[in-house]
Amino acid sequence: MSQTTDLPPLFQPDTDANRELRRNVAPGEWENPVPEGRYNLVVLGAGSGGLVTAAAAAGLGAKVALIERHALGGDCLNVGCVPSKALLAAAKQAAAVRAAGEYGVRVPGGTKVDFPAVMERMRRLRAGIAPHDSAKRFRDLGIDVFLGEARFTDAATVVVGETELKFAKAVVATGGRAIVLPIPGLAEAGALTNETIFSLTELPQRLAIIGAGPIGCEMAQAFARFGSKVTLFEAECRILPREDGEAANIVRSRLHADGVQSICEVNIKKAECAGDARILHIEKGGEASALEFDHILVGVGRAPNVDGIGLEDAGIRFDKRTGIEVDATLRTTNPRVFAIGDVAMKYKFTHMAGATARLVIQNALFKGRKRHTGLIVPWCTYTQPELAHVGLYEHEAKERFGDAVQSFTQPFDAMDRSILEGHREGFVKVHAVKGRIVGATIVGEHAGDLISEITVAMHAGRKLGTLSKVIHPYPTVAEAIQRIGDAYNRTRFTPLVQKLFAMWLAWTR
Repeated sequence: MSQTTDLPPLFQPDTDANRELRRNVAPGEWENPVPEGRYNLVVLGAGSGGLVTAAAAAGLGAKVALIERHALGGDCLNVGCVPSKALLAAAKQAAAVRAAGEYGVRVPGGTKVDFPAVMERMRRLRAGIAPHDSAKRFRDLGIDVFLGEARFTDAATVVVGETELKFAKAVVATGGRAIVLPIPGLAEAGALTNETIFSLTELPQRLAIIGAGPIGCEMAQAFARFGSKVTLFEAECRILPREDGEAANIVRSRLHADGVQSICEVNIKKAECAGDARILHIEKGGEASALEFDHILVGVGRAPNVDGIGLEDAGIRFDKRTGIEVDATLRTTNPRVFAIGDVAMKYKFTHMAGATARLVIQNALFKGRKRHTGLIVPWCTYTQPELAHVGLYEHEAKERFGDAVQSFTQPFDAMDRSILEGHREGFVKVHAVKGRIVGATIVGEHAGDLISEITVAMHAGRKLGTLSKVIHPYPTVAEAIQRIGDAYNRTRFTPLVQKLFAMWLAWTR
């Protein structure tokens, strides 16, 4: 596998799979179309949100232009969800083989991870998904696809190179990028981000990961299972600091079992190179030390892509930290222009980009008034065990509703399916006010799938007791959700109700 210096990091190394990826999402021979008249909709950015917006608008008969400056598919396909979940799947298999003896399955010779093969599998699968997001597919949908830098020149015009595109409405879906930390020497040390780590061809023996949020934790577990000695650094007091504390501690215990060392409440002072090694100078508890690694990965969050697209010239207000300012209908301060996804939303998830794309079509093309502020947004960290959440956390619910909040927890170690499969860790925790579900956290196997049942109940306005009435197959881990409903219903069985029942039953004997 060769590294070619004239290729962007995304397409490194120069393999068949990466060449196929490039042919689909950034074809070098692409010829931009010649605009004919004004567009109903111009979409800036061909990530998840932009692609959904363009395809839906074209399907409704709109004349649409789609502009992308890097690679169609955005972060999700190229450097986010798709490659990361491929690595996590491989790491999960490695861990399963190592644990096979616990199930009475003997694996002669133990486990050896072929890291180059793991990475090539990821690239092959990514290239196989790429045609769905390809320039050719969207051109075949009747969309004018432009590859190049886009910039607003006034309130109703975008230019790509020297080509001018006039529009009735426009949608900014330029997404986000990895945050660059102001740590001296970090850039010179060649720090990796999610945009470069998937180009690795050799397993780092010693890997430092700065940031113990979802990206940091997922990659820490994966690389530790592949065989790296991983150290996870976090400035706050624990990993996954925004998540439920009990749930985060369960994830931390598993990471430690996989060999990840986590160092929290740490201040990274600087980075430097020493030959092939990278050295991090840290301070914790008033004591300074220097730690040596082969690679450093930064995974501390996302910044919106607002620079260089002429937002000022279009009369669009924005903040470099929080992104483009939009109202509840996703309209910017320019009434012709809307913004969706990571460039404008608090929740920077692929599914949030898709959800806002569906709303913006109605609002931009048909004068709709659909509001993004009412969306119920679940999310998941795909470690093993997974950690999923929707709605309010317990402390948020208590701040808003006080003593009216009831919280119910069902541990998985009491669920037959979890016991039989050997995945006892974790729980379902649901918060309710007068039976109305206001939030939930699930940590355990398949938490990302299980959270949708609670999200559907919240969306439909169903009360917590309804979950008790839903028949679940036995044995499944989803029965834990039914038991939460049972627990809530038992709180309604007050002493007065018990007394009345006893009187009735005594009278009817």
